[in-house]
Amino acid sequence: MTATLETGPIGARLAADLATAALGLARRFAAGATLWVISPEWAPHAHHVAVEFVHPVIVGKRALPAVALTDADPVARARLAVRPGDVVLAVAAAADPRVRDVMRRAPAWGAGTIWIGFGDRPAPGSADHVLWLADPDEMTPATGRFVLLYHLLWELTHVCFEHPALLAPEPDCADDVCITCSDEGRLGEVVEPESEPFGGALVRTATGEERVDVTVVGPVGSGDLILVHAGAALTRLEAQP
Repeated sequence: MTATLETGPIGARLAADLATAALGLARRFAAGATLWVISPEWAPHAHHVAVEFVHPVIVGKRALPAVALTDADPVARARLAVRPGDVVLAVAAAADPRVRDVMRRAPAWGAGTIWIGFGDRPAPGSADHVLWLADPDEMTPATGRFVLLYHLLWELTHVCFEHPALLAPEPDCADDVCITCSDEGRLGEVVEPESEPFGGALVRTATGEERVDVTVVGPVGSGDLILVHAGAALTRLEAQP
């Protein structure tokens, strides 16, 4: 294996990222997840990834639920399709505004995220797992090296299935009240704005839909992203440029 990403097909950093992403994906699949794949600019990649996971090409490997979402509006389609515990995988450049929007909303839907791409990396925290080639060449998505990323993700996910002890979910807080979690702002996406004063807005979070007091942030519209704490919206996230 090469020492750096730039000098070989799979460098040390990318290898570690692949291993971590595969383990997280395997755990999600083991818990009943569906993988939703988007690639607004390169629909064949979305189909290819989905087929890799659905089709058990190697004898003895399980078929895993994966669907390519190739609608013109991936945000609207993913919003309808994704359920808590699922995973959204994007194949796109970091500058793709549609993918950036899906990635930032996914936590409110309760979904994990994986982003595969090339050139400039997305900003830190843009996805749970980033599998990236530094090559800025616009032809990179047409190369075997690029396709190799999701082939390896598929293979390593199945390697994790061969070791069932790895598939146990990470333990939740054991205490009745976790100081860290209880003080945490959760991402929410507004489903229905407030229809009457102090009636609260209907908001979707990773744990489901709930009514949230939006007095602090003022009027909200459907699709707005807010941070929720103790039943109230603390702040509104600005739309991305």
